Amino acid sequence: MDRAPAPAGDAPPAARRLAALRGATTVDRDHEADLLAATSELLRAMLDRNGLDVADVVSIIVTTTRDLSSAHPSGAARNLGWRSVPFMCMSEIAVPDGLARCVRVLMHVDVPRGADRPRPVYLRAATALRPDLADPS
Repeated sequence: MDRAPAPAGDAPPAARRLAALRGATTVDRDHEADLLAATSELLRAMLDRNGLDVADVVSIIVTTTRDLSSAHPSGAARNLGWRSVPFMCMSEIAVPDGLARCVRVLMHVDVPRGADRPRPVYLRAATALRPDLADPS
C-alpha cells in the first residue's frame, strides 16, 4: 500500500527507542503520606536527572518491601497527574538483611535513538543499594 507523501515542511519523526530507567528510595515509616511523598520525589527525580517528561514514560513497575503496606505507590503518580501512565505495583521478595522500607522503580521510557543510557536515581538510604551509581552531587 502506497503512503501519501508528507506535507511540505513536516519533518519525519525522530527515531526513538525504549530504555529502562531504575530508581529506589526509602521511607522512615510505613505511613501513607510518607510513602506517597517519597515515591513522588523519586519519580520526579528520575525524570529530572534524565531530562525527560512524563510524555516519555511508557510504563512503570514498582516494588515495595513487605514492611510497606499503607498505600499503593501508584497513588504518587496519580497525585502528580500521571493518569495515563500504566503502573504496576508488586511486593519485593523477602531477602534476609535486605534494605527495609524500600521502594524500587523500573520506569520504561521512550528516548531518542542514540541517546545516552538513562542515569538511575537512588535516594535516601537506597544509595546503599548501588553506591557505584550514586549521584555525587
